[in-house]
Amino acid sequence: MTLIGLLITLLKIAVVFNAVMGVVTFLVWVERRVSAFIQDRLGPNRVGPLGLLQPIADAIKFIFKEDLIPGQVNRPVFIIAPALSLIPALITFAVIPFGGTLRIFGWEIPLIITDVNIGVLYLFALSSLGVYGIVLAGWASNNKYSLLGGLRSSAQMISYELALGLSLVGVVLLTGSLSLREVVFAQYGLWNVVKQPLAFFIFLVAVFAETNRLPFDLPEAETELVAGYHTEYAGMKFAMFFMAEYANMVTASALVVTLFFGGWMVPFVSTPEPSSLWLSILEVLAFVVKVGVVLFLFVWVRWTIPRFRYDQLMMLGWKVLLPLALLNVFATAGVVALM
Repeated sequence: MTLIGLLITLLKIAVVFNAVMGVVTFLVWVERRVSAFIQDRLGPNRVGPLGLLQPIADAIKFIFKEDLIPGQVNRPVFIIAPALSLIPALITFAVIPFGGTLRIFGWEIPLIITDVNIGVLYLFALSSLGVYGIVLAGWASNNKYSLLGGLRSSAQMISYELALGLSLVGVVLLTGSLSLREVVFAQYGLWNVVKQPLAFFIFLVAVFAETNRLPFDLPEAETELVAGYHTEYAGMKFAMFFMAEYANMVTASALVVTLFFGGWMVPFVSTPEPSSLWLSILEVLAFVVKVGVVLFLFVWVRWTIPRFRYDQLMMLGWKVLLPLALLNVFATAGVVALM
């Protein structure tokens, strides 16, 4: 890699990291505001116009809040667990394309941090690492509620990862590649949500369970487990778990858009060829808007649908989604074989 290529890669990393963290910050305000509208309340409206500065006030509170560590915890594991949750959530975005190929000053710059030909496998590998932070936090806290939350999370993620992975097999069969850029290119003309509607439904439900969002937030069910795996955490350690949840939401929404809604593609405008500056900006904006719609769906569902019981959660994963995912794999393989 040349020096200019290295600088371009570092610039893309900086842009993507700051964009994800900015969305995470803004998403906290959106969640509070939307939940207030759904519940016929005002929501945050004191700190800044329309409460827009409330996330900054929360960040300042987390930074200056006393970082308590209970006396009976396993100190090294207790300290490292929040980082094990946040880091995989952030580096997963490295293989997600947020635009096509930008042609500028004679350079062709792919709008993705790194395009690896096993991007889908990379996603599965990192998404499976996120559970370690939660399980270790529950175990290291030496608290029965935290331990139960960690065990619930591990069982939930393992159960729904099977359906999640199988739902993508159909997409990979139709694409013929594990690269996420190739997945987007294969959707020119017709999005995968039309070609694979059952896979989309399974993937969406599994993503809700993987991110521990309602109606699948059993690992931190307040009415049963106080706060679940992060009961004993405070200050910036709790903030890291908080950011990890929202960063996972952003990454999951970007994946939904990339795999099923044509990624950055603008209908009737985009082409597989390298784009000019203005067209690339339009494609990035289209990607951002699509991700924003899926994020709004996350928030909307949280404040609309009640929480499942744990037995219902397991039954849905093993007895409904897993058979449907296998059925979709066999049906798609049959269609591809006959094509």
